[in-house]
Amino acid sequence: MSMIRLLLAEDQSMVREALAALLGLEPDIEVVAQVARGDEVLAAAREHGIDVALLDIEMPGMTGIEAAAELRRALPDIKIVVVTTFGRPGYLRRAMESGADAFLVKDAPASQLAAAVRKVLAGERVIDPTLAAAALAEGASPLTAREREVLRTAADGATNAEIAAALHLSQGTVRNYLSMAIQKMAARNRAEAVRMAREKGWL
Repeated sequence: MSMIRLLLAEDQSMVREALAALLGLEPDIEVVAQVARGDEVLAAAREHGIDVALLDIEMPGMTGIEAAAELRRALPDIKIVVVTTFGRPGYLRRAMESGADAFLVKDAPASQLAAAVRKVLAGERVIDPTLAAAALAEGASPLTAREREVLRTAADGATNAEIAAALHLSQGTVRNYLSMAIQKMAARNRAEAVRMAREKGWL
């Protein structure tokens, strides 16, 4: 039996170690690399010659969704399984657009996770059915990539001048993007637009 070489990317060490231990009990899965940051995923994948990357969404350095897109571009043969605590429909849509082969919530049993790893290697896609239904009902994000970027930068309380400097835009352009995003979200202000977009998994 050939072993499946797996990379585990999860910033919470207790969760990562528990997942590694549980998956390590599977007879055909070997966790060969573990990282705590999204921006360490690609280098670790290259170094350890992995078959499957198991990525959390919320990580420092780079989100799991961004890491999935980077992996898909650089190492297209690697299968990508995204796991998240947050079962948000927008996350599912963005993960799939980034090239993920599977999307599961973290409270799925380890046996289900192991089965998903085997299925993606066999060329299947695995999506949590409840999330799939919610994503269809929710529809696509109305925000453009730039509007998302401006909102994400505004989320930490940055001023228009700070957002403009961080994204190399003029303050007027930042104001336009923010007002468009607020309008599309039918929000009262930028803070509410950020909160609503986050709840939907669009940021």
